[in-house]
Amino acid sequence: MQGTTTERASAEGLKQAIENRDARRLASFYADDAEVRMVDRNNPPSHPRVVRGRAAITTYWEDICSRAMTHAVDFAVTEGDRLAFTQFCAYPDGTKVFCIATVELGGGRIARQTLVQAWDE
Repeated sequence: MQGTTTERASAEGLKQAIENRDARRLASFYADDAEVRMVDRNNPPSHPRVVRGRAAITTYWEDICSRAMTHAVDFAVTEGDRLAFTQFCAYPDGTKVFCIATVELGGGRIARQTLVQAWDE
């Protein structure tokens, strides 16, 4: 992917990129064959939404980061090649979103990510 960094994925790097809505930096943390699984009210555990490959993940982050909303990573922990974090988001209309994510790293890149999210109705 042209123009991406070689920065290794880390809790602090993810926090900065998420809070700054930096889709390019976020996408650079993923391995070429990475997978993101999402569970929410529209995508139950038996049929999660799965986004595969850095190109598709880049499109996902570009969509999320283009939205008029704030993101705050509240908590992050790292243990070996795994990390987890919680994230609070808010839209201008007051709608809130909460997300918890687990990440598996391989070679300094995100190989697999699972997130569970809930939002105000």
